[in-house]
Amino acid sequence: MSALCAALLSAPLLSAPANSAPLLSLVNGAAHNVAALNAAQMNTAASATKHSKEHSEVLIYQMLPRVFGNQNPNNVPWGSLDTNGTGKFADISDAVLADIRAMGVSHVWYTGVLHHASMTDYSAFGIEKDDADVVKGIAGSPYAIRDYYNVNPDLALSVPDRLDEFRALVARSHKAGLKVIIDIVPNHVARRYHSPSRPLGMADRHIADLSAADLKVADFEAADYEVADFGAGDDTSVSFAPDNNFYYVPGKAFEVPASEGSQGMPSAIVSLQDGKFAELPAKWTGNGDNKGEPHAPKADDWYETVKLNYGVAPDGSEHFPKLPVSLAFKPISDHQAFWATQARVPDTWVKMRDISRFWLSMGVDGFRFDMAEMVPVPFWSYLVSDIKAKRPDALLIAEVYDPKRYRDFIGLGKLDLLYDKVGLYDTLKAVSQGKASAGEISQRINEIADIKPHMLHFLENHDEQRIASPEFLGDGAKALPALAVSLFATDGPFMLYFGQRFGEDGSETGGFGKPSRTSIFDYVSAPAMARYLKQDANGNFGAASLPQERALNSAYLKLLALYPGIKAEPLGRIENGGCEAAVVNEAKQNQDMQRDSKQHCAALRIYRGKYLIEANFSDSPLAVIDSAPADTQATFDAHQAASSGKNAALADKQAGVIKSKLLLSLPELPQQAAEQASHQQHSLPAWGVRIYELKE
Repeated sequence: MSALCAALLSAPLLSAPANSAPLLSLVNGAAHNVAALNAAQMNTAASATKHSKEHSEVLIYQMLPRVFGNQNPNNVPWGSLDTNGTGKFADISDAVLADIRAMGVSHVWYTGVLHHASMTDYSAFGIEKDDADVVKGIAGSPYAIRDYYNVNPDLALSVPDRLDEFRALVARSHKAGLKVIIDIVPNHVARRYHSPSRPLGMADRHIADLSAADLKVADFEAADYEVADFGAGDDTSVSFAPDNNFYYVPGKAFEVPASEGSQGMPSAIVSLQDGKFAELPAKWTGNGDNKGEPHAPKADDWYETVKLNYGVAPDGSEHFPKLPVSLAFKPISDHQAFWATQARVPDTWVKMRDISRFWLSMGVDGFRFDMAEMVPVPFWSYLVSDIKAKRPDALLIAEVYDPKRYRDFIGLGKLDLLYDKVGLYDTLKAVSQGKASAGEISQRINEIADIKPHMLHFLENHDEQRIASPEFLGDGAKALPALAVSLFATDGPFMLYFGQRFGEDGSETGGFGKPSRTSIFDYVSAPAMARYLKQDANGNFGAASLPQERALNSAYLKLLALYPGIKAEPLGRIENGGCEAAVVNEAKQNQDMQRDSKQHCAALRIYRGKYLIEANFSDSPLAVIDSAPADTQATFDAHQAASSGKNAALADKQAGVIKSKLLLSLPELPQQAAEQASHQQHSLPAWGVRIYELKE
């Protein structure tokens, strides 16, 4: 690993408290000597975390418009746009948005909106063709941005009017009560980046000289501003300069990696790949210096992109203002005041600030920042300070995978939400696959106790396998216990991926993208999503859905309907279950329940205010989870007695805290199975969820 990469992925500035209390402590970082927080600063951190509980009301829906609205069922591997089709902004109609809003969604993250590299030829519209040697897939990666000031022409009915069509989508979304999030990819851009759409004007009125307060939403485009391209003023004779936008390899030409993903690619596309791409001097590839050979990336590197320079030299030295650690968890106004005193920052910082301002002026309500941990933390304080000056309610989400650095990006970087991928998601996946005990779930939740309102939870996104894929669980219905935990066992918000609620399995072979994930690189459709979006004569969605898709959607909607009310209650304790509990042995239904000594802890019991949620990650129904404390067990004994009509009054008197009301039981069993289950002592169905309201 290079010194630069080591600097960007260095030891954290802020650490989690040893006792998992919602307070912050500081440690010495590898390159920074940091003093401990005093009591006043600790109070500030706790106050900031408490205030951020508003994020728990956020529910995000992620969609890839190119796939979302595509009704073409072909899914031919390596198929072109003409062969496989593409979704459009126009497919996301008022009716679609109303359907999304009805789930309780607050924000829609439109993935793949920005104009990125692609093999599709739009030269008839004055758009320069991309070089096929530095494009992944026919449709291309949404994270290889080639023009930050325009949108993907694939998504427009009229290519010249594509930005207006996006504005119309933003307006429709707002009308439906939804806020809009798009990606910004701060670490890298497409290798052939050029923005003919950027605002042009007089050089002496550069946007970087204007404060956020001076920049009005209504006049961004009308005013006479000029924005320079990335790399336009770079000194390419040196590897690094603080105001260069890229890193260079003087004297070395870029070498196209040997292709490993072209099997089955049409000859017409193969013929476009000559193994050459003219770039001298070579720029560093997007994921770093490639072990000292940044001009010669491998096929599994991010070779289609180039890394942006944020003022960190290859030797790890930093060439930007030092952000005081005393600003950790302080109000954003304190950060804004600090940056107002800084006369100079690296040029890349300013250009990314310009980009965020532009999209805010288009009506966007927030951003998801790709691979944020590959960019220095002080930049985030700088950018967030500017964004929040203009849009205090903007929702800013960051992709960060190192749990030790979470508090840096939240407390110092001032980002609102971070992916909880490495913690809760990975653990839920392992538990669901029988590779870990359910007891590990509460451990992961405890590890983020002090920052839990800032962690965004999910079960699917564009990077992860579909739950219904054979590589994950093979059945979308088995997601229900993990869904209940993600929704109700934390104070952080939740994100739902398009098609997830219908059991989309990602089985299509797009070409560059491989089965188990819905490809972001290829022109494909998502079959279950496409079936749902086919409206009947009355305009209703779902008529063409398969029975199992309708059943799973119904289960998702019922859990989501309870989300706001349960989430508003304070989170209590989380207990393991199914470790010592008997497992229903269906082969010996008339005998005593049998115990399976190999059983992992397969269930959780979550207390949240007046609600109790139980989740079973097992292929077998579970009897009473017997790890409950006596008072709660008495409550359930009373409930069982009352529901069976036997000694209800006596049980109520003995229990003291008495009754619970079953609000929801999933999956919904056929009538005969339900009757059998009712005779089992508090049996929790296989892959089931039960939610109770506890009443005094």
